[in-house]
Amino acid sequence: MNYFTVDLNGYEAKLPILPLPSGVNIAFFNLHGNVEMTEHCGKELARLVAECDVLLTAESKGLQLTHVIARELGHKFYAVARKSKKLYMQDGIEVAIKSSITTGAEQKLYLSRHDAELLKGKKVGIIDDVVSTGNSLVGLERLVEIAGGQICKKAFVLAEGEAAQRKDICYLGVIPLL
Repeated sequence: MNYFTVDLNGYEAKLPILPLPSGVNIAFFNLHGNVEMTEHCGKELARLVAECDVLLTAESKGLQLTHVIARELGHKFYAVARKSKKLYMQDGIEVAIKSSITTGAEQKLYLSRHDAELLKGKKVGIIDDVVSTGNSLVGLERLVEIAGGQICKKAFVLAEGEAAQRKDICYLGVIPLL
């Protein structure tokens, strides 16, 4: 197997290169189960979003990362956009998003009423593991807008491909589309 090595502000990650059904290869980044890397990235990103009142992420790979950031910032709660509508979310908000580079299909993002209230009138930091096409980010931005929050920062561990040219985001490292 081939790998791509990336420096995440002092943490070296060796990412396997995997093919997507579209024919594009990606350097696959996975925080799930990697405590050391999640802790490192969370602490580094917390410095970049310190002025945010509340954080928002999408399930699932952003969850543990956002948990670390929220802990580092002393936040008691953070908001989670779910990819399926749960029973407790009947009075929440939802948005449809175009497919991301890894899912390949249109999706919806759901925010519970509780989480929408967390964002209302607050400076919101959007957190996720990787930004590539930006389609998932657009959905998260819409949720913040609908909930009445103000986007303060958009922070990622990695910017993939052309996303690294964006001026409205911050990140720890860059990976190419291969």
